[in-house]
Amino acid sequence: MQAFTDIQPKSLSGQIYGQLRHQLMAARLQPGARLKIRELARNLGTSETPVREALLQLVRDGALEMKPGYYIRVRRLTLREYVELREIRLMLEPHAAVKALPNIDEAFIDHLETVHETLIRAELEKDYPAALLANYEFHFSVYRRSEMPQLIEILERLWIQIGPLLNFLYPFGHPSYDGPHQHLHVLAALRAQDAEALASAFRADLTEGGRSFLSYLQEIDAREGLRGA
Repeated sequence: MQAFTDIQPKSLSGQIYGQLRHQLMAARLQPGARLKIRELARNLGTSETPVREALLQLVRDGALEMKPGYYIRVRRLTLREYVELREIRLMLEPHAAVKALPNIDEAFIDHLETVHETLIRAELEKDYPAALLANYEFHFSVYRRSEMPQLIEILERLWIQIGPLLNFLYPFGHPSYDGPHQHLHVLAALRAQDAEALASAFRADLTEGGRSFLSYLQEIDAREGLRGA
């Protein structure tokens, strides 16, 4: 009986940790947002202990930070940190997509096309939370087909850090492309089973589609630098 007592809190903490990870990756939490243990526990209908354990794990993961007075908030990446993580993503995300290619069929591509249409519709309607969620689902739906759990764990650790920052994507850093949306190139490459084109489309989605976003982050960095002078 003692073993069950030991396992249960850890299992509950893990569930809360998983929910918070998903919210971070899907840009459901804003940079700087304070996470109150008592409030979260009340909303989740649980005690404070598993909530505290989950939050402290996310602090260790680099997604949250503990400030003086022992309050916890969503960490906002600096420009330098974001650029470093983007460089890592440019290596790993196209690789994950290519590894997923043998495990992708027409039904999956049709579903992915629907997710992209949801993204475009949400952008047009200025439903930016829905757009950010659809973008997250588009990317990770592909990556998880790689069947490489260690790689997915690494990517998730990156996205729990960058996810909150993506709240600045709309409307200030709205993705823009020289031609068709890069997600369309992803879909075409999947249908053609073209690994090189697939990797190229994912890289371009991050660099070409993220130009305005990066420029906006640079503007913020410059303004805050001036205020601190």
